[in-house]
Amino acid sequence: MSIRLYIGNLPKEEVNRDELQAIFAEAGDNFSTKVIKDRKTGKCRGFGFVTVATDEEADQFIEKFNGLMFKDTALKIEKALPRSKNPEKEASKEKEKPNQDSTSSSSNTPPPRRNNNKNKSKRKHQQTTSDPAGIQPDPRWANELAKLKEMLSAQTTNS
Repeated sequence: MSIRLYIGNLPKEEVNRDELQAIFAEAGDNFSTKVIKDRKTGKCRGFGFVTVATDEEADQFIEKFNGLMFKDTALKIEKALPRSKNPEKEASKEKEKPNQDSTSSSSNTPPPRRNNNKNKSKRKHQQTTSDPAGIQPDPRWANELAKLKEMLSAQTTNS
């Protein structure tokens, strides 16, 4: 079984597969490299992968090359996490259920639906309150409202 290693902190400039292969030439020929590039610009996205044959080789590779300087940056090498089919759904499930293990997060249950009518019902309830003493005016307009109330009460007393 092959082990995939994450190579991080690659420079954002032009980095190709051969350059990465040349850096790790000391490790022998039993590995493959891949540089991840932006689809639009074709520039390196700052990371890549190295695939080695065994777990022992992966540990030796990490020990030997982690922190190696490449174009003025220290490389970060660690074992890659398994790739999921839909990373957005996986990330949202992990946020919702942080205390559960990874086997339960891969179940086929859909996420709970949100109730979009919550805010509407609260608004209706707030508008139907009939106690005028309990409603406080917006503080930005409180002075103007007080003047209007005085003018209204003066008009009703004069009539």
